[in-house]
Amino acid sequence: MNDMNMTEVARLLLGLRAAGWTEKEINDFLLFIETGEEQYKPGRKEKAE
Repeated sequence: MNDMNMTEVARLLLGLRAAGWTEKEINDFLLFIETGEEQYKPGRKEKAE
């Protein structure tokens, strides 16, 4: 499997921020990707209407 380069990582982070994710949500998501620990797994967000 190919590793992500720093440009791709930066674009991922900026995309998550643009989607309205908080810094904690982004950090927890990255921890989930790296460790696979369920405590960091993102949940579904309820849409505000």
